Amino acid sequence: MKKSKNGKNDKLSKDEYYNRLEPLQLELNDVARWLQHTGKRLVVVIEGRDTAGKGGVITAIAETLNPRLCRTVALAKPSEREQTQWYFQRYVPQLPAAGEIVLFDRSWYNRAGVERVMGFCSEGEAKVFLKQAPVFEQMLIDDGILLFKYWLTVDQAQQEERFTERLADPLKRWKLSPIDLQAREKYADYGRARDAMLKATHTAKSPWTLVDFNDQRRGRLTLIRHLLDHIPERQVPEKLIEFPPLDHKPLRERFGTPLKPIPTLR
Repeated sequence: MKKSKNGKNDKLSKDEYYNRLEPLQLELNDVARWLQHTGKRLVVVIEGRDTAGKGGVITAIAETLNPRLCRTVALAKPSEREQTQWYFQRYVPQLPAAGEIVLFDRSWYNRAGVERVMGFCSEGEAKVFLKQAPVFEQMLIDDGILLFKYWLTVDQAQQEERFTERLADPLKRWKLSPIDLQAREKYADYGRARDAMLKATHTAKSPWTLVDFNDQRRGRLTLIRHLLDHIPERQVPEKLIEFPPLDHKPLRERFGTPLKPIPTLR
């Protein structure tokens, strides 16, 4: 994390963060228009330890985009039927169609992390996944999908601080699951699983990009800037919008029964 001259953590202020975020979100809207214009498809995989900041950066990317064209996918644990399928099968229907963006808040990499560490899959299944994942991703890329994979890095001390904050805040406590609490006891195991995953699935065509998220605001800006810088030329002609003539007839005159608004809260 960047430090100031006095040695303290130099976190980005909220005002500065939003001032920097706004132009990036304008560029993201350019990307969305380019995807619609060209029919390209974009997949962004966001992975990292618990509390790293996956949800926050996904919100920063998606909040100003058309929700019909930009979807966040965060699948629940597989059903009994899904457990009998090819592992990647339930992720395939979530992939984007022409002009769409899909943001994976965790992804097929659950198998390389939480499933492997917590014993939800066998060691053999985890090893098969690590062999198949690069092949699966190469198929997506060969079909024209733009695929980006980000791992959000966070120090253990910072992670513990965020766990404590969630526990103390009733509005954030829902983020603490029983799995999260068990994961604290397996910090080193998760680190080894992460290293094995990165080694097996970091390829020339589908690389991992690591982003420092000890300061989440700086991390979001860094990730979005990287994403924008690695998407092809995206300027397309912007359509002019003209409003049709306005119907000036008062609302109360359009209905036979008078409409009564509820009182405004004060």
